[in-house]
Amino acid sequence: MNSIASLALSSIVIVAIVLLVGKRFKISSRYERKERVLTPWNSLDKGIDPTDAEGDK
Repeated sequence: MNSIASLALSSIVIVAIVLLVGKRFKISSRYERKERVLTPWNSLDKGIDPTDAEGDK
């Protein structure tokens, strides 16, 4: 019974450390990253018509 309690406590500590490190370094999911360069293909995804002149935005 004592080994089960120590195993549970160790796993709780490890999960807490992982969560704190994740929040500290702001690790984002790979699906949440935004494109740094707006290409014509990406602008279509955002509803921007790439054929318009850039001054008309």
